[in-house]
Amino acid sequence: MDQLSPHHVPVYETHEQRRRLWEHCAERDQPVVAIRNGQRGYIVRYDLQHLGTELGAGGLDLLRERARDWRPYPTAGTGGTVGADPLSEAEGIGGEAGPVSGSLHTGSEDDARLLASRLSAVVFDDSHWQ
Repeated sequence: MDQLSPHHVPVYETHEQRRRLWEHCAERDQPVVAIRNGQRGYIVRYDLQHLGTELGAGGLDLLRERARDWRPYPTAGTGGTVGADPLSEAEGIGGEAGPVSGSLHTGSEDDARLLASRLSAVVFDDSHWQ
């Protein structure tokens, strides 16, 4: 699998749904890329722990870059949005993005699906793993 299309990204709400999804991915030797429907929004989750691997430095940089490019940071006086917050990596990407797993926050399911699809191309590419 190269990348998930936005409408194929799984969404879960309960602990039991999460557990089944992780087990399903582990059985297929695939990373998890999914959306958690939380109380305060949607969270794009990725996880490679069950594969015993992680994203290498280049893959992690690419994943963070894609998250920042997708979520431009508003800057004063520009009349629009430009770049990411230079002082806050977590704010710039919208959450935590580590080599083994990450949780990136979005305001809507549609946004979460687009972001998850975008990030899945990096997470599923085993040339980015170490």
